[in-house]
Amino acid sequence: MVSAPGSDTVAGPLAAPAPEQVSYLGEGIRTAVKLLITGHFAVGKTTFVGTLSEIEPLRTEEPMTQASVLVDDLTGVPHKETTTVAMDFGRLTLSQSLVLYLFGAPGQQRFTPLWRDMTLGALGALVLADTRRLEHSFPVMDLLEEHGLPYAVAVNRFDGAPEFAEDELREALDLLPSTPLVTCDARDPESATLALISLVQYLLSHTDQESA
Repeated sequence: MVSAPGSDTVAGPLAAPAPEQVSYLGEGIRTAVKLLITGHFAVGKTTFVGTLSEIEPLRTEEPMTQASVLVDDLTGVPHKETTTVAMDFGRLTLSQSLVLYLFGAPGQQRFTPLWRDMTLGALGALVLADTRRLEHSFPVMDLLEEHGLPYAVAVNRFDGAPEFAEDELREALDLLPSTPLVTCDARDPESATLALISLVQYLLSHTDQESA
């Protein structure tokens, strides 16, 4: 069962809400779902959540200091000046019956204990990836698989980053044939929404398979 922050609705895994459920914001019955937006350091998670959130997103970004120079790899993002130190949070109403709560997890390895706690109650995750640093996605996917959390992968487009065919990306990321793989621009609402929909559709089919 999932209880979303700020919501009176409690729902099972992407199931239709029961008649006795309390209406959400007075706009009819809604199912609230917790999703993780994950990925390695500086892959665009904060941007993705901020682009999609219909409320003012919660951000916990702090300026980067000299202490992080030896532990945070700035390859491909030399001008990055801030980093998430706890989480990002946003909300997106996807349809009349489905509200998504988006939790952006910090990407650095030193935040793994916090990241593990954030998987609790989540139904799935969208893993953002960068073609310049695909190998950095493996620890994130390993952690999701360790917790049995289904996920989709969205390759975030960065200016000047190399582009590859889908089969090449699948091989490089060692993805199962059933794992959704899409490309997106975390700055573009339509592109980011389509990436998130690919995850939701996968979770629906995944839930149907488990209940069959």
